[in-house]
Amino acid sequence: MYTILSFFLLGLSLSAPIGPINAAMLDKGIKQGFLHAWVVGVGAMIADALLMILIYFGLVHFLTTPFMKTFLWLFGCFILLYSGVESLIGARKIKGEGYRNVEKLTKSVFSGFIMAITSPLSILFWLGIYGSVLAETIAEFDRNHVLLYTGALFSGICLWDAFMASLASTFRRFLTSRSLSVISIASGLSLIVFGLHFGIKAFEALFG
Repeated sequence: MYTILSFFLLGLSLSAPIGPINAAMLDKGIKQGFLHAWVVGVGAMIADALLMILIYFGLVHFLTTPFMKTFLWLFGCFILLYSGVESLIGARKIKGEGYRNVEKLTKSVFSGFIMAITSPLSILFWLGIYGSVLAETIAEFDRNHVLLYTGALFSGICLWDAFMASLASTFRRFLTSRSLSVISIASGLSLIVFGLHFGIKAFEALFG
């Protein structure tokens, strides 16, 4: 039980730091409600699950080659800048509780997935954290326990995503239109900052 709890808390701690996914969830929740914010997290979790599978089978190293890292920096830069600018434009249209920007859920899922899968920082993060935890767990337990503990880790990630989506949709109900716009602008600017960071990394990889 202690080991399961430790993996659950690890999932929470991995998801909690402020990053592009949390910023995107906050923005979606404010503009379109709980479900859209939550499925952004679902898209990111799909990417996380894919990375975990690649790590488990030892196939993730091709994503850490110089060519792939540069490509991911560039593509991630484009996605984050696009999402950030879109957020800034949409912030002016928020009209309070009555506002709903029509957008398919699949787009929100896809945006979360792309943000997570195109981040070399995310890849290296999972490789370092989950890779080391996986190696230690495999050395002590059988495959069934490894899957159980990985499921506990994912449960922590799911709980955090639900918390962030609930927080964003709660903001929407209790804050004024002006306050919501300010939060949306802040989320958009944070996405742009992350995008510029990715762009700088890509430039350094190409010309540094």
